[in-house]
Amino acid sequence: MWQNFATSNRQLIRNPLQGRLKTCATVRSKILSPVGFRLGFSVISVAYFLQFESAFPATEFLAAADFSHLAFFESRGVVYAETGQPQDALSILKRHGLNCVRLRLFTSSAAQALFDPYNYINNLDYTLPLAVRVKNAGLQFMLDFHYSDTWADPGHQRKPDAWTNLSFVQLVQEMHDYNSNTMVAFQLAGVMPDYVQVGNEITSGMLWPDGKVGGAYDSPNQWAQLGQLINAAVQGIRDASGGHMPKIIIHIDRGGDWSTTQWFFNNLRQQQVSFDMIGQSYYPFWHGPLASLDNCFSNTAARYQKPVFVAETAFPWTNSSWNSNIVGLQPDADGQVRYVAELASVVAHVPGSLAAGVFWWGAEYQPVPGLNEAGFSTASFFDSNGNVLPVVDALSQLTEPVKLSASLEGPVLKLNWPLSGAAASLKFTTNFAPGTQWLALTNQAVTNSTGFTLTLPITSVVSQFYQLQPK
Repeated sequence: MWQNFATSNRQLIRNPLQGRLKTCATVRSKILSPVGFRLGFSVISVAYFLQFESAFPATEFLAAADFSHLAFFESRGVVYAETGQPQDALSILKRHGLNCVRLRLFTSSAAQALFDPYNYINNLDYTLPLAVRVKNAGLQFMLDFHYSDTWADPGHQRKPDAWTNLSFVQLVQEMHDYNSNTMVAFQLAGVMPDYVQVGNEITSGMLWPDGKVGGAYDSPNQWAQLGQLINAAVQGIRDASGGHMPKIIIHIDRGGDWSTTQWFFNNLRQQQVSFDMIGQSYYPFWHGPLASLDNCFSNTAARYQKPVFVAETAFPWTNSSWNSNIVGLQPDADGQVRYVAELASVVAHVPGSLAAGVFWWGAEYQPVPGLNEAGFSTASFFDSNGNVLPVVDALSQLTEPVKLSASLEGPVLKLNWPLSGAAASLKFTTNFAPGTQWLALTNQAVTNSTGFTLTLPITSVVSQFYQLQPK
C-alpha cells in the first residue's frame, strides 16, 4: 500500500479525475509575501492515492545478503564496525533494515575444509552454527545447496567425491536422502530454512555429467535426468520439513539474457519440476546493461508466473579492481547507492507484483593477505576498515512502503520518498477542478541512501498539490 505521511491538518478530498479518495495533507509556514514585506501564509498540499498499487509484492520483499564466509573472515581477524565501533555483522544488517541472509552449503569433508578453508569450509559443520546466528539475529534464512565439495557455478558442477561412483539410480536416491538428512539437521537445531535453492547457478545443470544440460548435452535424456535429480531433492526436503516446507528456488546465472532463461525454464517445465521462485544472478560488470535485466525479469515473470528475484549481485565501492564506468555509474560508495536505485527501478517494473527481492553477494568480504577474492573485498557492504557502507541503508529501502513525506525548511519544500518508489514520478497541480491535469516536475530528485529527495522553492501563495504516479 502506498501510504501518506502524518500531519495535523488532514482532510479527505475526492479526486475529481479518478473518483477515488485521496489523503490531502497541508503544511503551513509563514513566509514573506512576494510583494513588499507583508506577512502571508503558504499552504502546501501533498496528495496521492491510498489505493495506488505498488509494483512490489504484498508479501515481504527480500532485501538480503549472502554472508556465507562471515565466520571464515572473523576467524582471520576481520572486525566489522559501524562508525569505528566494533559490532556483530549480522546485527548491523538487522539494525539497518535487511531481512534475510543466504548461506551456501558444500558437501566437503572436514579434511578438505581444513586443507583449503576458503574453497571448502562451507560444509554442514560450518554452516549450521552460522545459521543459528542468522536466526538469532532475527533474520530470515536462505539455504543454497551447491551439491559439490566446493563452488558450483555454470562452469563447475562437479559431483561430491563421495558420490563419484554412484549409478544414476543411486545418485537420485542420494539426492533425496542428502537433502532430507540436511533438513533434519537444521530442524533439530531450530533453524529451518525459509527458502532453499536446489542448486547454484544451474544454467548448465548439476552433478556433471549425469545432470548436465546444454551444448552436446542438450538432449531429452539429459533434461529428464536433471529433472529427476531436482525432483528427488525437493521430495527429500518435503519429507523432512513437516508443516514447515521452505520456498523452493531454481537459480541460474542469466539475469541479462532472456533467450537463455527461456530455453532453460521451457525445458525444465517439461520435466514437471516443482518449485516456487526463480533466482537470477546479475552482475553489472559481467551480464550486460540494466535494460537487459529489465527485459529478462519482465518476460520471466509474465511467462512463468513465478516470483523472480536477483539471487546474486554486487557493485564496487572503489575502482581499485574494477572499470571506472559500470552501467554508467562510478565505482564508489555513492555509485553503490545509485546502483541499488537502478535495481529498484528494474524490479518495480516486473509485472504482476512478482518482484521478490535482491541479494548482495560477497557482502561480508574483507581483504585477507594471501587470499584471492577476485576483487569482491572492494564490492562488499564494508569498507577497508570494516565500517558499514551506505549501500546497506539503500538496499533496505526496497522493503519500505512507497510513502511521500514533506518538510519545510525556510522558503524551501523538501519532498521525500523511499527507493521502493523508483518506478514512480512526482507530479503536481494547483487545484482539483474537473479536467485538471497533473503536470510533471522538471526538477531532478537527488538519490541517496535514505531514498529520493526533491527540493522546491516556495515562490507562490497558491496551493500546490503533489502526487506520486506510475512512470
